[in-house]
Amino acid sequence: MNKTVIIGKHSLPKWEINNIVEWVSGGPQEGGFYFPIPRGAHAVRLGNEASISQYVKVKPNTTYSLTFGATRTCAQDEVLTVFAGGMSSDLNIQTLYSADGGDTYAWGFKSTSDLVKVTFHNTGTQEDPTCGPLIDHVAIKEMLMATYTKGNLVKNGGFELGPHVFKNFSTGVLVLPLKQDKYSPIPGWMVQFAKPSKYIDSKHFFVPSGNAAVELIGGRETGIAQTVRTIPKQFYNLTFTIGDAQNSCHGTMTVQAFAGKASTQVSFVSNGKGWSKTASFKFQADSIRTTIAFYNPYYHTKIHDFGHMCGPVIDDVSLVHLRK
Repeated sequence: MNKTVIIGKHSLPKWEINNIVEWVSGGPQEGGFYFPIPRGAHAVRLGNEASISQYVKVKPNTTYSLTFGATRTCAQDEVLTVFAGGMSSDLNIQTLYSADGGDTYAWGFKSTSDLVKVTFHNTGTQEDPTCGPLIDHVAIKEMLMATYTKGNLVKNGGFELGPHVFKNFSTGVLVLPLKQDKYSPIPGWMVQFAKPSKYIDSKHFFVPSGNAAVELIGGRETGIAQTVRTIPKQFYNLTFTIGDAQNSCHGTMTVQAFAGKASTQVSFVSNGKGWSKTASFKFQADSIRTTIAFYNPYYHTKIHDFGHMCGPVIDDVSLVHLRK
């Protein structure tokens, strides 16, 4: 070590480093900086064109998700590139979704062999060399294939299958939109538009049913969708539960639900203390495939923390064929 800079390519246990990588502590720093590391005492900071890599044993041709903490250190535009299994994604971490800087992300990939190299790379060349993203807490999880439950045409409608959630600390796990994540960490579902959705667990949030749900935190810039098989001219009933995550997210919340060309809008007033209700609507399919989608048309923040983005919760999605 040279102060905080790690010296030696293999000096960070289990990891291989390239260029300037620092081992830093959370809290106030020299030069007026503050490093938020809410998940623990330390993290690594990636300097310009710096990276950390680790080889991980996996099953070939299997989908996995990475869960990791990533936080910007400056107000400048910071981009973190994630590599695994021959795939990559550029993650713009300019936007903070948790006011304490404790954003956790999930990213999915499919393995091509029994050994993959996982890399986190700071592709930026900041004018200020003290800038660069913080990385802490990294986990990898095999994603099980979503299957149908009896009578429900939606896979993983309760969101019980999803990315790894850190048990001792969680502000939820941000799941990237489809254009950034070819393999969804929430099996069966796609995150749409520009902003991530948040995967939440029942230990740290109010979840209407089971162990997990999805919070639509990005306003009109985020949504979740799934395409299901339907029979043209046949009738179906879409049922879903909405609510708040008991995280002080307040205000009049609205969820727009779509089933192909049909849609409905459900609103409720949230006081952020944990509440839910079930809604449903009937529609007639006009294609052999129908996209089920949920959107949040408005932006919300916590009642005492306007820097913390939040939104309505979606859970228990069910699509039933109404047979004659």
